[in-house]
Amino acid sequence: MLPSAKEYLKAKIESALSKIGIINGTQLNLEKPKNEQFGDFATNIAMLIAKKVGKNPREVAKDIVANLEIEPEFVEKVEIAGPGFINFKLAPSFYIQRIKEILNQGENFGKLKIGEGKKANVEFVSANPTGPLTVGHGRNAVLGDTIANILEWVGYDVTREYYFNNAGRQMKILADSVRLRYLELLGEKIDYPEDYYQGDYIKDIAKMLIDEYGDKLKDGADLKIFKEKAEKVIFDDIKKTLKRLGIEFDVYYNEDWLYEKKIWEVVEELEKKGYVYEEDGAKWFKVTALGGGQDKVLVKSTGEPTYRLPDIAYHIEKFKRGFDLIVDVFGADHIAEYPDVLKALEVLGYDVSKVKVLIYQFVTIVKDGEVVKMSTRKANYITLDELIDEVGADVVRFFFLNRSRDAHLNFDLNLAKKQSEENPVYYLQYAHARIASILRYASEMGVEVGDIDKVDLNLLKEEEEIKLAKLLSEFPDAIESAYYSFEPLKLINYLNEVAEAFHHFYHKHRVVGSDPGLTKARLALCLATKIVLANGFKILGISAPERM
Repeated sequence: MLPSAKEYLKAKIESALSKIGIINGTQLNLEKPKNEQFGDFATNIAMLIAKKVGKNPREVAKDIVANLEIEPEFVEKVEIAGPGFINFKLAPSFYIQRIKEILNQGENFGKLKIGEGKKANVEFVSANPTGPLTVGHGRNAVLGDTIANILEWVGYDVTREYYFNNAGRQMKILADSVRLRYLELLGEKIDYPEDYYQGDYIKDIAKMLIDEYGDKLKDGADLKIFKEKAEKVIFDDIKKTLKRLGIEFDVYYNEDWLYEKKIWEVVEELEKKGYVYEEDGAKWFKVTALGGGQDKVLVKSTGEPTYRLPDIAYHIEKFKRGFDLIVDVFGADHIAEYPDVLKALEVLGYDVSKVKVLIYQFVTIVKDGEVVKMSTRKANYITLDELIDEVGADVVRFFFLNRSRDAHLNFDLNLAKKQSEENPVYYLQYAHARIASILRYASEMGVEVGDIDKVDLNLLKEEEEIKLAKLLSEFPDAIESAYYSFEPLKLINYLNEVAEAFHHFYHKHRVVGSDPGLTKARLALCLATKIVLANGFKILGISAPERM
């Protein structure tokens, strides 16, 4: 089994270090040089360990190179550059032979063992059940689910978690909004407050209550009935909407569970450590003592906790559940809060290096070149369901991911609806469908790849063939990069390169031709491309169409 280029070179370098008596305790990095003339990979390991071994970095580099046992058919050139970089240029035959590994591993190609034996918790969406999911929630949902997919692909046992609060002021307003619409539908004249929930979904829930209870709730009914009905209906709708995007959760964690006891334990522990004090009847977290800008209220003078307190308690519960990695996906409105939560966790003795907070910027819907103005409370917004209805689940997922999470996202509805190569998801999926068409045609002509070990891949010598094979072999590296950066866009950028390289290859070279050997080799290259695209699509959560 031929390993990936990085794995292959790392093993050779480690072996060389061992031969010259160096047990490497330093991270061995292999990076792609910005300028291709310096080769395919470069390492600075000689510079990192030079001081430890008491030698000039270039001397260490020479020792490493002299002890490298590399196969000339796989490595074309090894050079020492600058103060001690070691540059490697791999032979085309290395990348060509990797096609066999892609075909043999199939849907498992690209899977890594970085997180093997580790547990990860990814908390995302976490919208309170006060109304339908909006496009803003949609970006959170797709980003969180894709991060979870990436973690699974690199070996983690992942728990997808939704955290919500079905109590508090907003839920009371929701319940009373339903009650007033209920009375209105029964013919009463209602003065409906401006700050109450305005959407048609409120009327729909009120109608359900009329169907169930008639006018029995008219006189002095407990708000609890209205709240429970609204919560159930809205939460059911939220789950249905998410399922349309292929998103399902393992755990729904209710914030109420923390209020019974956990949050007060947090206050007590912080008080014991001297980080909580009382002032004006409120309890304050001494953030300034921990390098923060100003102290923050944990418990108001009314005795009501602020949102930071249950968040601290919630993360303690996550730590107690034994997660090795805790990922939070938050909108930009959380940017001022989470550092305080991390400071409190650190003070309480928890390893905050295990917590990764991903902040994403907000979404603007653009139609006909104009921004669609939205207001959640007045229900003047596009729901996530409406967006899926308009452009489809694949496009919704892809567009939400096709921009860095720390950048504002303009969701162009006109572009999203186009069935042409202008639409980025169409461009990618079309490459997969085109390959499926080529393979069907070849099969009709009586040509199959068959036993890959009997296919002469060395017949692939054209520049476009080598470039495509090289790109395909880098799929595990693209996943590794997306994992370490927690940025799915890196995977999208890679898949775009693959699609572009395939289209160039296809336009320049006939796949099914008169030479049976070359035809099989090119079909193997096509099939390997199809596997990589499909595996990438699976991580992104979009379909891999056979026909378009």
